[in-house]
Amino acid sequence: MRYTYSEMVTNTAPEITIRPVQRVAKELTASSGFLLARLGLGFKANAVERSEQAGFELYDYGVLALLAEGVRETQSTIAEALAVDPSRMVALLDSLERRGLVERQRDPHDRRRHVVSITATGKRELTRLRGVMKRFEEDFFAPLDEAKRATLYELLVELAKHHDPGCCPFDEAPPAP
Repeated sequence: MRYTYSEMVTNTAPEITIRPVQRVAKELTASSGFLLARLGLGFKANAVERSEQAGFELYDYGVLALLAEGVRETQSTIAEALAVDPSRMVALLDSLERRGLVERQRDPHDRRRHVVSITATGKRELTRLRGVMKRFEEDFFAPLDEAKRATLYELLVELAKHHDPGCCPFDEAPPAP
């Protein structure tokens, strides 16, 4: 919140309690892994909050983005790609289907499976959700200039290639097993 000088001088601004920052042990903050994990937890918590404010679950974004790439996926391949428990995936897809964002059809080659695709409404909502998440990322990474953001991204891709090849950009070949 920002207050004008007169609000602060006349004491008409609401009282704000400022708490000191509780520092973490230096040994921990000297660890890149600790910082990555700590920031990742904070990023996820804020991303969940922003997506919920927009009327979505965070996993909705992953499902819609995956389906928007034009591939008709099965429930199990979506769950695997997003590392979501298959029973949880059913609930996510039920919610998206009720809102008209995805549709499920029996796989003509295997009647035991359902193939999932994004609807026109789902594509429109994905565009809106992308905007929400883009603004959130801009806020989160605001302390970094473009060059530092690009360097951070390149370093994260290198780590993903080694530790989680499913997160590698498709134009990057993951390392051979």
